[in-house]
Amino acid sequence: MLVKTLKYILPEKKFKILGAGRTDAKVSALNTAFELFLDDEPITSPTDFLEEFNANLPPDIRVTSMDTVDENFNIIKESKCKEYVYLFSYGQKNHPFAAPFLANIIEELDLELMKKGAALFVGTHNFSSYTARLQPNTKVNRTVDSCEIKRNEILQANFFPEYSYALHIKGAGFMRYQIRMIMGALIQLGKGILTLEDIIISLEEVDSPTLTFVAPGSGLLLNSLEFN
Repeated sequence: MLVKTLKYILPEKKFKILGAGRTDAKVSALNTAFELFLDDEPITSPTDFLEEFNANLPPDIRVTSMDTVDENFNIIKESKCKEYVYLFSYGQKNHPFAAPFLANIIEELDLELMKKGAALFVGTHNFSSYTARLQPNTKVNRTVDSCEIKRNEILQANFFPEYSYALHIKGAGFMRYQIRMIMGALIQLGKGILTLEDIIISLEEVDSPTLTFVAPGSGLLLNSLEFN
């Protein structure tokens, strides 16, 4: 949609865009970024450009700001920190309108045990058990700067359940499905299917049992993206 809109508002210009990262289907982003390369002259009036850009983008996309970068800047390779948030509730069926925003686990969960489990992911670990379609050249040793479960204060609506929760996880980069599989492991921990020891083993041993539960995409959102 970004490319389609840019083609419409910049009909005579050659351009390309480069995103800071990808998300799965049904995953939202409250704060993300992309790099715009123009073939000739720079944009003369950023204010007018942003106004026209937003006027032609679909309602679920809004550009909030624009900065000029030099030719050495690469939005993918540049050092950055991402915070993802996974929203969920448990114990009862939610209002259907909450489905695009909250993962709904109808069974009861041991939330305090899940909080202990979330802390185990902090640090540098082998996350080969937490990705899909692992390729030989994939960098599986990743660093998680913080990982915790707390009350949801990110999104609120009158059709949300009285209590909902959020997994907050920060790091420089994540593999395909990594966060959804971390959340999946925590859900199974909360149900009593996995133990804390199972999670410790999954982060230490290369040949640890394969984790198969991927939490739904609808609960996940990219909450913040900061360049260092």
